[in-house]
Amino acid sequence: MSTVQSELKALVDSWEAANRDRDVEAILGHYADDLLAFDAILQLQFKGREVYKAHWQACLEMCSGPMSFEVHQLQQWGEGDVGFGHFLCHCAGTDAEGNAQSCWMRVTQGYRRIGGQWRIVHDHFSAPFDPQSGQALFELQP
Repeated sequence: MSTVQSELKALVDSWEAANRDRDVEAILGHYADDLLAFDAILQLQFKGREVYKAHWQACLEMCSGPMSFEVHQLQQWGEGDVGFGHFLCHCAGTDAEGNAQSCWMRVTQGYRRIGGQWRIVHDHFSAPFDPQSGQALFELQP
């Protein structure tokens, strides 16, 4: 594993831990100020870290009980100050009524080294859907 790949893996490992800890400030610390994110819910796009912060807060509030956030099948590439990665993400938790919620998402990230630190400059969460029903297929397993 190259130094760049090791640094990118460390970035995603730290981001994953911040998500498990439900620490919005730590999560957002992994993103560039000029981030462009395509999340699977609520909006087509989020421009800027502060806009995305409000979205992360809302997402974490949807599951107020214990939760898990796991990165699986991580693949990354980087050279110089630019990198790219993709993985499957499993999110699980309980809502305010104690109902278990769980889903797999596809995630693609773009990375750039800014001021000597790797940052996520593009985040894209998605879920496959059934084109006939229009329903997201959150129950699919890898």
